[in-house]
Amino acid sequence: MLTQLGINAKKAGRVLMTASSEKKNEALKYIAAALIENSAYIIEKNALDIEKAREKLMSESMIDRLSLDEGRIKGIADAALQVAALDDPCGKVISGTRRPNGLVIEKVTVPLGVIAVIFEARPNVTVDAAALCLKSGNCVILRGGKEAINSNKAMAEIMRGALAKAGLPEDCIQLVEDTTRESATALMRMNGYV
Repeated sequence: MLTQLGINAKKAGRVLMTASSEKKNEALKYIAAALIENSAYIIEKNALDIEKAREKLMSESMIDRLSLDEGRIKGIADAALQVAALDDPCGKVISGTRRPNGLVIEKVTVPLGVIAVIFEARPNVTVDAAALCLKSGNCVILRGGKEAINSNKAMAEIMRGALAKAGLPEDCIQLVEDTTRESATALMRMNGYV
């Protein structure tokens, strides 16, 4: 399954790496709007994570980190908009020289391709990491902790829909739904894709 995520990301990356700043910013704005619009759905899925956390007798500080409400979702959406407002890091000429024969050689920033992000029980990271990767022209494969899986799935689904609305491939953002240690290890070893 992870290999298929890698294949999907590589294919989507061919489109994303050539997307204009305007297109990426539009996608980030759609993501922010979709998160706000679907906050009740996100809160409903987050309640499942909170219920499991309480059953497992997790600390209140951990439960607080997991918890989402309308205010926190608005903060997550605002963070996506802040990323949209940043300068596009792609296509910047870092240095250059003109050779005596007229050949111009430049060092230019470009997307890496596919980035894997492994993180724990902070559902806001799902959107934060995806937004930063999108802005920099990179596809992302997200692998969050089991404690926030329902919240992460909901937000990934919403972001993928927003990408489609913006005319970008949904597979620019993917979520590993297997939260076992083995999936994290396998993701770290996907050198041909990540």
